[in-house]
Amino acid sequence: MKKFLCVLAVIVIAIIGIVTVSRVHSVRANNRALVAYFSATGNTAAVADRLANAIGANVFAIVPADIYTAEDLDWKNDKSRSSMEMADRSSRPAITNTIDNIEQYDVIFVGFPIWWGREPSVVDTFLESHDFNGKTIVLFATSGSTPTTADAAENIRPIVPNATVVDGARFPVDVTADELKTWAGEWL
Repeated sequence: MKKFLCVLAVIVIAIIGIVTVSRVHSVRANNRALVAYFSATGNTAAVADRLANAIGANVFAIVPADIYTAEDLDWKNDKSRSSMEMADRSSRPAITNTIDNIEQYDVIFVGFPIWWGREPSVVDTFLESHDFNGKTIVLFATSGSTPTTADAAENIRPIVPNATVVDGARFPVDVTADELKTWAGEWL
C-alpha cells in the first residue's frame, strides 16, 4: 500500500508539472506583448526582465552603438554625452539592433531610465526605427526622483503618431514580479 501511494503521488506531481508547463507555454504562445528597454546602469534591465518573466513576454534590449560610460552619464557636467543629447531634442544616438518581427506584437512595454524628466534620446531612435502603427506602447521607467512618465509620453506621441502611447508608471528597482504583473494586466 505504501508503495502504491508513493507511485500515485509521483504520477499526480508529474501531471501537475505537465499542466503547469503547458499553461506557461500557451500563455507565452498567445501573449502578443514585448518588453523593450534601454538601460544604462542595469536598473531598468532588472525591472524589464522581471516584467517580461511575470507576463510571459519576449524581451528586447535597446543597445546603443556607443555604450554609455560613467563620464557620459555625468548629469552634473553640461558637456557630458548624455547632457548634450538631452539638450538637443533632435539627437538620435545610433542603436545596434532592431526588431525584425515587430508586427507580431500588439502591446509593447517600453522601459527606460528617466533623464532630465523624459526618455533618453536613444529610446527615440528605437521608436523611429520601427513601425508601431496600430500598436499600444505602454511606458515604464526607473528613476531616483522623477515621479511619472507623463513628460516622456508627451514627447513620444509625436514620434509614433499612429500608436496609442500610454503614460505608464515609474518603478523602483526592487518592484516585485507580482506588482508588475498586476500593473501590466490592464493592457494584456
